Amino acid sequence: MGRTEKPKQNTLYVGSLAKGLRLLRAFDESHTELSLSELAARSGLDKSAAQRLANTLHLEGMLEKDATTRRFRPSHAWLGMAYAYYWSDPLVAQAMPKLIELSKLIGETVNMAELSGDHIIYVSRLPCKRTSFAATVIGRRLPALSTSSGRVILSTFPPEERAAAVRDWPLRSYTPHTTLDRSEIVQAVEQAVRDGYAIARSQMLPNEIAIACPIRNPEGRALAAVQASVSALSWSEERIRAEILPALQDTAHAITAKPQR
Repeated sequence: MGRTEKPKQNTLYVGSLAKGLRLLRAFDESHTELSLSELAARSGLDKSAAQRLANTLHLEGMLEKDATTRRFRPSHAWLGMAYAYYWSDPLVAQAMPKLIELSKLIGETVNMAELSGDHIIYVSRLPCKRTSFAATVIGRRLPALSTSSGRVILSTFPPEERAAAVRDWPLRSYTPHTTLDRSEIVQAVEQAVRDGYAIARSQMLPNEIAIACPIRNPEGRALAAVQASVSALSWSEERIRAEILPALQDTAHAITAKPQR
């Protein structure tokens, strides 16, 4: 069921389970440990419901609870679920040998991102030595419009879908240079349509240049992208196009994206 569908329209909808999932979604990279009051506030649940759900999830092994502070945080069970996800996503297994080969060839950080709603999510990451911790964590979600991967995936969509996405999808500032002007994002996406790749400079991190190529399904629509990230202090865009882009394109073309399930 899509999140926009009203529960009463689906007789199979289990409201209590949905509330439990809302509670789990309260955790993110900025909220790794939460008190009961914080869980209630971030999930939109009343404190009594949040207490019952949090303690049930604790007893079921999904949340850990600090005996002293009584704060909750995700348990190792989340990693087990992520492990199951990787086995269920054929694109990840298919792409990994090619991503490793690309990483060795260019000696820079290589990522694969998939579209997740109006965000991209990193499903494979091969960092170089100077990569920061945040840039190595699999599962990180970022606004699609602010990333080279999101823009190049979007560039494969029909014009009306591209226009709606640029109009409606969220934006967030990460650096002083993050593009927040939607007209500039339109230009960047349309440039990716013409070029077949996208370059983004200092959007997520200062002095970072990211370049991405789409992984297309048989119909030509991208469900994922291969991306390389380099330091703008060491690389010019011209050098990136000459030395990294051809290998990036070869890798993307070698990975066959399956239709979305």
